Amino acid sequence: MSWVSVLRDHESLFRRAPSAHNTQPWTIDYRADEIVIGVDPQRSLPDSDPTGRDLMLGMGAFAETCLIVAAGAGLAVGCDLSDPRRIRLVPAERPYETIFHQADVDARRVVRGPYEEGLLDLVILAALEPGIVHVRSRDLAGDLEVADRWMFGTPPVARELRDWLRLDPRDPRYHRDGLTDRALGLSRVEARVLAGALRVSGLIPGVPALLAASGRDLLRYDGSVLVLTGSFDDRREAGRRLLRTWLLLARFGLAVHPLSQLLDCPVTADRLSARVGATPLAVFRVGHPRQEPPRSARLPAP
Repeated sequence: MSWVSVLRDHESLFRRAPSAHNTQPWTIDYRADEIVIGVDPQRSLPDSDPTGRDLMLGMGAFAETCLIVAAGAGLAVGCDLSDPRRIRLVPAERPYETIFHQADVDARRVVRGPYEEGLLDLVILAALEPGIVHVRSRDLAGDLEVADRWMFGTPPVARELRDWLRLDPRDPRYHRDGLTDRALGLSRVEARVLAGALRVSGLIPGVPALLAASGRDLLRYDGSVLVLTGSFDDRREAGRRLLRTWLLLARFGLAVHPLSQLLDCPVTADRLSARVGATPLAVFRVGHPRQEPPRSARLPAP
């Protein structure tokens, strides 16, 4: 059996890679002696991610996940990022060197609910990838409300968010992709209210502010937010660093919660860049969740 066939048997595991709004924007082309990973334009976010920042981070995270899974299967596989339009997994002289295992990929989690109070300790901070800046959550609470108002009050962005929400278990896409009510930590009543509010957020003044206010306390506690910085031209490599960071945090029992709206909103993006003194590529809350999260849905392997 070829290495391509062996790795294909692990597809359900490397599909656990993270992506914005859980869009899973990858195409996978299995060939005789390589695997070509491309982008499905129907699963991109042109309104909320017009520069492709999150898309390219997701592509890099997917490639890193594939390499970790391949190494766990004893396969000598490398990654070729020379083509900006696609990623190639190719034969290598030896398996990818990584401290992570397939179990780490399976254990990674995103939690959007409440976290226990407390800052990351110095041991964890010292172990992080280069180019990651620590910010106290309280320091970003006001900016998050501004970013949420922008997100809910910008009709194309709000519509795109609504398109990827799965707030009703009867939705045929509920177990395939997107952000479910359970993943968002919403009760059935809260999910119905959110669905209704998003339908009218661009039509009734004041609704975006009300939606933003619902998350007002998300960062108003003594906790940690991490900002991944780097070159905008090197987003796929940054995505690989991001994935390794999230896997490392999971080993310490920590969950993450991406806060991409802070970078999507021009006002708060500029403020965050000035605060960290570098180009921010990803920002996420980190902590010990008060409740265990449900596993997010993934598209089945064909």
